[in-house]
Amino acid sequence: MIPLSDYDFDLPRDRIAQKPVNPRDHSRLLVLHRNDHSREDKHFFDLPQFLKAGDLLVMNDTKVIPARLYATKMTGAKIEIFLLEEIASNQWSVMVRPAKRVKVGDRLLFLAGIEATVLSHQGEGFRTLRFMGESSVRATLLAIGQMPLPPYIYYDESLTAFYRDRYQTVFAKQEGAVAAPTAGLHFTPDLLAVLSEKGVRHTMVTLHVGIGTFKPVETDDLTAHPIHSERYGLSQETIDLINETKRQGGRVIAVGTTVVRLLEGIVASQGHLVAGEGAVKIFIYPPFPFKVVDGLLTNFHLPKSTLLALVSAFYDRESIRDAYQHAISEGYRFFSFGDAMLVV
Repeated sequence: MIPLSDYDFDLPRDRIAQKPVNPRDHSRLLVLHRNDHSREDKHFFDLPQFLKAGDLLVMNDTKVIPARLYATKMTGAKIEIFLLEEIASNQWSVMVRPAKRVKVGDRLLFLAGIEATVLSHQGEGFRTLRFMGESSVRATLLAIGQMPLPPYIYYDESLTAFYRDRYQTVFAKQEGAVAAPTAGLHFTPDLLAVLSEKGVRHTMVTLHVGIGTFKPVETDDLTAHPIHSERYGLSQETIDLINETKRQGGRVIAVGTTVVRLLEGIVASQGHLVAGEGAVKIFIYPPFPFKVVDGLLTNFHLPKSTLLALVSAFYDRESIRDAYQHAISEGYRFFSFGDAMLVV
């Protein structure tokens, strides 16, 4: 048993970033050194100082879809719809709020004249919708949708276009996530060019961040929390680069906890990295035998969260607790639009 209280901390509300800094790489960077447990206060544009020729950055190129929509029932009731996955043409798995108002057979009306019928009940808060029409309505749905910002960020309607740009990495390509891989939000094309000139390579994997990333831990025992699965894609080219980096003495630096879950999850289930597409499901908490990842870039995570447990497994719980207290006292900005931490 691991008490959930071990991963709790007090965070002043004004430390929760509501907007990202501009330019992206001007966010702050707390550097933690695993060998001597020292730390340094830097900025993200200082990242090249801590990486060396032969290191490999592994990034998640998932692209966030504008998954939040609003619908009206025939009774006039307003419903919030959160698109999760298109499971067939014009048929989506969704999360709905308030769930008790949405029953099988209900008709829902959206903007742009789109109509849907509730096909099935997938559990508390989850439904399957069939959207009407002979042709695909996917493009229209995504055109009228809002970016699915986390609930701790106030959504300002006047910033809709801004969110579509900034809640997305500059290397986002594979459409399908409902949350951004936030460690990647700090990179700019110029910074990537500087790293490349130094001999630091980068490669892409795809892990579509699911709704489970927002799900709070509701058990007193952290290990009893049911973890969610996430869809992934991993190429042989990326595997070859990882293996080559290891052979040549370079470090594999995961850009975000999503990359850690993908790489370590596949090794945990398959015994080694295997190319292909599928679903990965892994809960990483101390102690954990990391097989692939040598370094981690990540944002600061919520109290009592699975992601905080993952970072603690990569470093150690007490040192992460101390680092977080240091970040709070030094005015670092937390969560999705906040600052970053590098553990090497």
